[in-house]
Amino acid sequence: MAQTATKMTEATDSPVPRKSRTAKKAPTQEEIQLRAYEIYLERRGAPGNELEDWVQAERELNEKYQRKPSKPSRTQKTKVA
Repeated sequence: MAQTATKMTEATDSPVPRKSRTAKKAPTQEEIQLRAYEIYLERRGAPGNELEDWVQAERELNEKYQRKPSKPSRTQKTKVA
């Protein structure tokens, strides 16, 4: 029988997908889709270019992710005497 690389929980023995421990560096497709829909609603549902809405949403979210400051680690904090 082949072994799987999926981690099993002790309580339920069900597969649990592992989450990456690194910070997200790009928006998900769902986030872009939601923002594009918000842009459409901001136009009050007026017909427009769906591709432009998508590209605008993607650009806004990419900028948001790039300027998100990271939290300093405990070792980087300095003590004040």
